[in-house]
Amino acid sequence: MNTPEPLVMSWDSDALFAKAQRYAEEMLLYTHDDWRCGLWSSFVLEVIARAALAHINPVLLAEADDRNNIYYSIGLKPTKQKFSPKSIAITDVFTRLSELIPEFVPLKEPSATLVGKRNSELHSAEAPFDAGSSSWLASFYQACDVLLQSMGHSLADLIGSEEADVAGKVVAAAKDEAAKAVAGLIKAHQTVWSQKDEEDQEKLKAKSVSWAMRSVGHVVSCPSCGAQSLLTGDPVSSPKKTIDGDVITEKQQHLPSKFQCIACGLKISGLPQLTACGIGDKYTNTVVYHAAEYYAEPDDDDYAGYDDDNNEPY
Repeated sequence: MNTPEPLVMSWDSDALFAKAQRYAEEMLLYTHDDWRCGLWSSFVLEVIARAALAHINPVLLAEADDRNNIYYSIGLKPTKQKFSPKSIAITDVFTRLSELIPEFVPLKEPSATLVGKRNSELHSAEAPFDAGSSSWLASFYQACDVLLQSMGHSLADLIGSEEADVAGKVVAAAKDEAAKAVAGLIKAHQTVWSQKDEEDQEKLKAKSVSWAMRSVGHVVSCPSCGAQSLLTGDPVSSPKKTIDGDVITEKQQHLPSKFQCIACGLKISGLPQLTACGIGDKYTNTVVYHAAEYYAEPDDDDYAGYDDDNNEPY
């Protein structure tokens, strides 16, 4: 009988964390504006991300196209000859982490961007890290911090207490800059809005009411003109289901990532910017189904269902 054995080293969370520490030592040999710091940071982030996913369960790293990868991930001996384990791509790692660790959701995109810079550095004549660290350093430290905490570690465990203090200042400065930028953006739209006559303002607000529907996103008041506007985002929890007779209700928490107002034209992207102007809180998406619709096979569904409601109080 093929019984599970202790997890092999290559997908062990602790072993991956130790490797990330080794990479971090190399990263810290260089100043933040040195391209080599950027390159090594991308290696650190990828290994930390894989360690965090393996910490939840190593099978999450297994490429499912070959079942032997799954056997390998849980300590069973693969049945395939000359087997070499294959794990999922780093983009898939980030996707799974964002689904399982809510705090990572706003960091998924900047993390993928950093790895994209690494790929450009290694596979093309481009030198993306020559531009300095302002575009990636703060989000790198934030992503590492979130993933490390999910494993019971701290940023100091990875880069030492001195550099962790530096990281805290870098992140704080980035948040402050985000707040300043969004404040300036709102003020600019307020100025343009105030120059419109009252009749035009009322027409635009009326138009925004029919556009900003709860079935499309979370309805909020625009911080610039006060018109009905929309937030959209990504789920950060599993759906919670309740049943009342033939009606099934699913509620799921979302974290906003984008804002748009069609009245004054204000658009804001990114959780730090949304938080800076007071509209970055979680919201609840509610979907109501008829039981026959919920349990029907996809091609047997004859029910139209109900619109989503994104304005349930959190």
